[in-house]
Amino acid sequence: MIPGKNHNSKSSDHPGAIKAAWTPSRIIAVAALSCIVLAIFLLVPPTTVQADRMHSDTAAQREQLLVSGLEQQADQTLNPGDAAASGSITSGFVLVEEEQTAENPAGEPAIADSSARNDAPATEIAWKSVRIKRGDTLTHVFKKAGLQARDAYELLGRCPDAKQLSRIHPGHELDFHIEGQQLQALRYRKNELESQVYTRQGENFSAETIVREPERRVRYKTAGLEDSLFMSGKRAGLDHNIIMQLANVFGGVIDFIYDPRKGDEFSILYEDLYLDGKKIGTGNILAAEYVNVGESLVAYRYTDADGNTGYYAPDGVSMQKAFLRAPLDFTRISSNFNLRRLHPIHKSVRAHRGIDYAAPRGTPVYAAGDGRVIKAGYSRANGNYIFISHGPQYTTKYLHLTKRYVKRLQKVEKGQTIGTVGSTGYATGPHLHYEFLVNGVHRNPRTILNKLPKAKSIADKEMLRFKENIESLAANLEKHQQAYQLAELDVGSFTPAGMNARDSLN
Repeated sequence: MIPGKNHNSKSSDHPGAIKAAWTPSRIIAVAALSCIVLAIFLLVPPTTVQADRMHSDTAAQREQLLVSGLEQQADQTLNPGDAAASGSITSGFVLVEEEQTAENPAGEPAIADSSARNDAPATEIAWKSVRIKRGDTLTHVFKKAGLQARDAYELLGRCPDAKQLSRIHPGHELDFHIEGQQLQALRYRKNELESQVYTRQGENFSAETIVREPERRVRYKTAGLEDSLFMSGKRAGLDHNIIMQLANVFGGVIDFIYDPRKGDEFSILYEDLYLDGKKIGTGNILAAEYVNVGESLVAYRYTDADGNTGYYAPDGVSMQKAFLRAPLDFTRISSNFNLRRLHPIHKSVRAHRGIDYAAPRGTPVYAAGDGRVIKAGYSRANGNYIFISHGPQYTTKYLHLTKRYVKRLQKVEKGQTIGTVGSTGYATGPHLHYEFLVNGVHRNPRTILNKLPKAKSIADKEMLRFKENIESLAANLEKHQQAYQLAELDVGSFTPAGMNARDSLN
């Protein structure tokens, strides 16, 4: 052995030599190098091989998840009571469905979930509504909606039916559908039930009328007269429309100015109109009974085979005259027909060839019968006035109106609102001066109606159809009347002294 070499070998195996080799600086350098390698491993993206390996691992996990989900679903089907302990089945399927490719494992195209797409709500049209105000023109309304005047002219010029937009009134609404600053559709809501829609079709517009049918609910009311028909109806909860209908139904046989007496009773079947669950008004009276001083008068609404509607007694005799007894709901007669009346303004004897009906300003005035407006205007003496011709024989005149709602040559129907009560012209207060002329001669409006023929009664050939149609109305009216009488008797047995059954029910 070489002495020097053996000496060196022993020195290298000595523990002290190894300890001296790992100095603090070397330890720090090794630690820093390890941190750098770890950082590179975390920050650098995986290689293709690594990505494939990760993808295969994920696919295996998904396959296992799917199998697990199917097993859990089967367990739930066989043991519904153990569903709570089976874990989240939905989560397993959602994960798989979200990651599905365009083709299934068998290579067939995946089937789209068409039911979910069809059930999704369709995109609704975004309407911008503009309410018409006093003084607005159609071009002003278009500008409020964000359009130009030329858009209004384009609609009017390319759609003849749109000309009715020139007759819109304050309070009406226009709904605009605008895309890309261009009008696509316009909806004109005439009222809650009827709308006119103008839709763009290329360079032109098409018009469509949309009418909604309200739900009709039959109601029953009964009441006794304590003063006037109007006030008694109001206390019974009837609105103005139904009360006026009731007066018109029996107006041909009862003079509601002088005939009604305290203690008279009436009962009616009528319609309430609803739209989307909300009451929007009242419809027609279907059947009614009025008891005047013990005499019962019953009327049924009936539309004949030709489409003509009227109210008839059970024997088919018409209840109606050709004219209303009074063209408004008045408070009192302030001046009767008198050919030698002292004029309240001129203080001289002048013929008063009509009747003055005192009523609050703004009270609606109705056309007394079907006809055509022959004059409508203003004069110093008459104020705002309307003259209506009802054929070659009859003419009615309405003076001192606040407003006129009809124009010359316009057709009107009996009961249509033509204006409102006022005090224009020579008048000391708000009232309607009403005249009735027969062959150009003034007649007393209150008495002439008794001499005029009634509307046509049911023809013999249609009597069977009439009887069949009113049978259910008669049974319904009688059923409600009996139920009300039983309720009165029942309540009356518990009514304190001094109060009758009707008071306690109201």
